[in-house]
Amino acid sequence: MEWQKAAKKWSLVLAGILSVQWAIAQDNGELQNTARTFLRTGDYANAILVLNQAIQSAPDDIELKKDLAFAYYLKGDYNRAYTVVSPLVDKKEADVHLFQIAGNIYQSKQDWKGAEKLYQRGLRKFPKSGELHNDYGDLLQNMKNFDGALRYWVKGIEVDPNFPGNYYHAARSYLWTKEPIWAILYGETFINLESYTTRTAEIRDIVLECYKKLFDDPDIFNSVPTESSSKGKKGPDVGFMDAYKSIMAKQVSVIATGIEPQSLVMLRTRFLLDWYNFYSLKYPYALFDFQRRLLRDGMFEAYNQWLFGPSANAADYKAWTALHKTEYDSFSAWQRNHPLKLKDEEFYNTGKLATIK
Repeated sequence: MEWQKAAKKWSLVLAGILSVQWAIAQDNGELQNTARTFLRTGDYANAILVLNQAIQSAPDDIELKKDLAFAYYLKGDYNRAYTVVSPLVDKKEADVHLFQIAGNIYQSKQDWKGAEKLYQRGLRKFPKSGELHNDYGDLLQNMKNFDGALRYWVKGIEVDPNFPGNYYHAARSYLWTKEPIWAILYGETFINLESYTTRTAEIRDIVLECYKKLFDDPDIFNSVPTESSSKGKKGPDVGFMDAYKSIMAKQVSVIATGIEPQSLVMLRTRFLLDWYNFYSLKYPYALFDFQRRLLRDGMFEAYNQWLFGPSANAADYKAWTALHKTEYDSFSAWQRNHPLKLKDEEFYNTGKLATIK
C-alpha cells in the first residue's frame, strides 16, 4: 500500500538524519575532549580554535560554549569571554559551573555590580550551592564588604556542609573577630575536608593561633553560664557557643605551660568527655563525633600531632613521626578509611556575626 511505502521512506529518511546527528555529536564530543586537553596544557589558542569549529556544527550546545568562554577567560581575552558567556546564563540548562565561570569573567572585567547580580541570580536557582556562596563571598570581600562576605560563607556552610571552601574563608575571617572559637571549629573541619594543600597549612596556623587567642583573652569567657544541677546528657539550657565556652573555661589549668600539641591533646580530651556528659544529645556535632571516634580507636594523639604539629614546631613534629612511625602509619590508614562527613541539621552559628576588627 502507498501509505506503507511512504512510512518506510520517511523512516529511512529519519534514520539517516539521526545517523548524521549521532555522527556530529560523536565528532563534537571528540573535538571537545581535544579542546579540553589543550586547556589542561595551557594551549588556549588551539582550544579556542577547536571549540569554534565544533560550535559551527552545534551552535546550541551550551557545554561547548561554556568551554569556549572559559578558554577565552584563561587566555585573558575577557571581552570575548563576556560576549560568549552572558547569553548562556539565561538558558535553563545553565548549571552551577556556568555561573562560576561567568562570575569570574565579570570580575575580571571589573563589572562588580554585574557579578553581584549574577551570583544572586545563581543562588536563587541553586540555593544550596556551596560553590556559589563561596564565590559570592569572595566578590563581597573584594568589594570590602567583609561582614557580607562572612555571612555568605557561613550560609554556604549551612546549606552545603561538606563543601570545604566556605570553611576555609570563614576560618580566615573569624581569626580577626571576637569569636575565635568559630575559626577553631571551621578551621579543623576544613583541614579534614581538604587535608593536603597549601591552604591546609595556612589554616593549621590559624587554628593554633585561635587556641592561643581563646585563652589569652579573658573577655571570651565572660558571662559564660554556670552549669545547672542537671547532669543529664541534654545539659543546661544554653546555646551551642555558650556550652562550648562553659566547658573550655574549666580547662585553663591544662594549658598553663602553653599551647602545644601535647597540652592540646589533654585539653581536647577533657573537652570531649565533658561535652558527651552534658551536651551531646542537645547539640550533636559531627566534628566532635569524629574526634570521639579517634579517641576511642586510640588515634587521638597521632591525630592531634598531625593537626597541630607542623605549625607548632616542624622539627619536633618530624621527630615525633619518626619516633612513633607505627602509630602514625596506623593513623594515616585510619584517616583514609574514616573521612569526616558533615550533616545538614548540625548548624549552630545562628547568632549575629561578630564585626571584623
